[in-house]
Amino acid sequence: MKFKRLKKLTELYGISGFEEPISEFIENEIKNIVDEYWKDEVGNLIAHKKGKKSNRGRLMLLAHMDEVGLMVKKINKDGTLAITNIGGVDPRVVMGKKVKIGEELKDGIIGYKAIHEQKREELLKTPKYDKLCVYAGHEKEDDAKSEFNVGDPIFFDTQYKEIGNYAIGKAFDDRNGCEVLIKIIEYLQENPVDYDVFFAWVVQEEVGLRGSGVAASQIEPDAAIVFEGTTAGDNPELAESRWAAKIGQGPVLTYAHRGLVPDRKIFDVIKEAAKKHNIPHQFKGRTAGGTDAARLARTLRGIPAGVISTSARYIHSPMCVMSLNDFNNTIKLGQTLITEGKVLSK
Repeated sequence: MKFKRLKKLTELYGISGFEEPISEFIENEIKNIVDEYWKDEVGNLIAHKKGKKSNRGRLMLLAHMDEVGLMVKKINKDGTLAITNIGGVDPRVVMGKKVKIGEELKDGIIGYKAIHEQKREELLKTPKYDKLCVYAGHEKEDDAKSEFNVGDPIFFDTQYKEIGNYAIGKAFDDRNGCEVLIKIIEYLQENPVDYDVFFAWVVQEEVGLRGSGVAASQIEPDAAIVFEGTTAGDNPELAESRWAAKIGQGPVLTYAHRGLVPDRKIFDVIKEAAKKHNIPHQFKGRTAGGTDAARLARTLRGIPAGVISTSARYIHSPMCVMSLNDFNNTIKLGQTLITEGKVLSK
């Protein structure tokens, strides 16, 4: 296996608001190789690698820890659990999937009536969440209430696997970004730079970009790079004009997305670094979706930021697919940008 730590990161359970297991794991990985680190009031994990010359500026690297998932909104009379989505999750991708429920990670399955029970017109419609529920072994409301509560998190139960040059698993958005940051810290151990580098693993991106502004307010960076997971969309049933990216074509560089046109000078620095060092790369073909860069643009006096992503098919679902070559090149591009330091000297 090429990425054992990425396997561990993706298999951890942590929807928005329940990121503690991911934060604890990352803390154990980085605590002996950074100059300082801390957790703030909202749950962000922030680390600092001091530069050789502290007056050369502050660069912030950011990834979010939370994944999309579900939550218990009601316990039904038949002992099933009514659910709502946390983050953007298409109800069509969750039917029949195994889940873990609550902080004790009890087993469950998301049910929907069998195809034999559906009318023809129903087959062509997307069921709403109020028509879906989780079965967790109970037949009565009181029995279920003895084990579960409204507000319990529900996580997709997916194992990470590598098949050839591809990986399948959950939470590639954005545990791959979390791993990129750790890889850069390890790189800086052998390749120190003049300027200060801050790393922020932030919370609740999927429900409104909640953690990044809080982290940036503490760091007060001069510039930032957001490492993300993004949709590929290169499905054969879609016209190529609708593809956001294509797996296997390298890191995805974002020139614009919902709510933001990223800093043009930083975008050019990232693009030119990829060209100069022959790192395969592509540009995001659609502007749907947003990142924490939009929050940074509204924080303090406005923090200029660039966005580098690894694309995955079937993102925001219990099972995603990404290219390990793309992921390797995202790491390489991040390390290259850190070495050159031109993001700060834009």
